[in-house]
Amino acid sequence: MKTLVIGANGQIGRQFCELANMAGLPIRAMIRDSGQQGWFRERGIDSVIANLEDDFRHAFYGCDQVIFTAGSGPHTGPDKTLLIDLHAAIRATELSSELGLSRVIMVSALRAENPLDAPEKLRPYMAAKHAADAVLRAARVPHVILKPGRLTDEPATQRVATSLEEAGSNLVSRANVAHALLHLARARTLSNREFVLLDGQHTIEDALQ
Repeated sequence: MKTLVIGANGQIGRQFCELANMAGLPIRAMIRDSGQQGWFRERGIDSVIANLEDDFRHAFYGCDQVIFTAGSGPHTGPDKTLLIDLHAAIRATELSSELGLSRVIMVSALRAENPLDAPEKLRPYMAAKHAADAVLRAARVPHVILKPGRLTDEPATQRVATSLEEAGSNLVSRANVAHALLHLARARTLSNREFVLLDGQHTIEDALQ
């Protein structure tokens, strides 16, 4: 069955889609407008146009699991954080439950459970992630919550850690997150689990099990 990728045109989303496509994993890339479609079409990746600030139910049809890796981005205000990181994430959970999807894989954030401990500028984002995660935990749909640390553009090592103590820093490359998502997307029996994800020394397969 097919995996819907929400946030497919983002920095992590594109890397994941390329990895999944090369691995032969059936995916559908959810994108905001037709101007983003060329990159996916060139690679033979199925795509659907849908807006997270509107009704996006149709994107789910024919898919049996969803990866939510969308984000409002660092250059938007609290209004977009509310609409994308909170409401759209919750709506994705609601639709997954309503339509009987087998699993939701949610990309959250390290320490999202303590939003007031974040720098002041990041608190609305962390509060949105915290609330969206809480809704997912309480939903009827199986789930995996991935909590990356501070994102970098370093190349993939495919070596990770699942705690700050083990990692020694709060950094993780977007490429390693994409590889972790590929592992989770294929690990169909893994559900109702949460993982911190940081750059480290363990293989992804050993760390996320």
